[in-house]
Amino acid sequence: MTAQLHESPTSPPAPLQDPEYRTLLRLAKLTSSGIPDHPVDALQQVVELARELTISRYAALAVTDENDNIEGFVVAGLTPEEERKLKAAPLGHGPLGSMRKDGLAVRIDDLEGYREAFGFPPKHPDMKTLLGVPLWVEFTLRGALYVTDHNGGEAFEDADEAVLRLLARHAGAIIKTRWY
Repeated sequence: MTAQLHESPTSPPAPLQDPEYRTLLRLAKLTSSGIPDHPVDALQQVVELARELTISRYAALAVTDENDNIEGFVVAGLTPEEERKLKAAPLGHGPLGSMRKDGLAVRIDDLEGYREAFGFPPKHPDMKTLLGVPLWVEFTLRGALYVTDHNGGEAFEDADEAVLRLLARHAGAIIKTRWY
């Protein structure tokens, strides 16, 4: 008699379906040959991985000082022409600003209809959806990691937030050990 294994509804997800497991695997592969010497290059890898794993059009990471002034900003998904047009990082007045003040994740399914969405620089690309998580360095809020336009404008899911939270912890370690 052979026993068959069946997953019950309460079984943990298979490893490759678990977003944190997949993220850790990708981080391990990415860092297996070493982390770039310059922190901006290491953070660029984090942003590109965030964009890929959440199936997003754009991703960005802002590093802030103790007064919430942006010290560093990296993006993924923009063309070189779009990057040149931006000239400055978003100031973080709207949903990004609230996240950097209260330390809570932000998930918005319709940016156009969200009355708190402002502070984007001129010529900023249009976006429909947004998911952002704070960057913590020890117990200090030091920026944000966010992605926009999930899978063509669909709403972000809990799995996407789990991916971003894990990548934000990795980015926080980079900032702690290489930025300051």
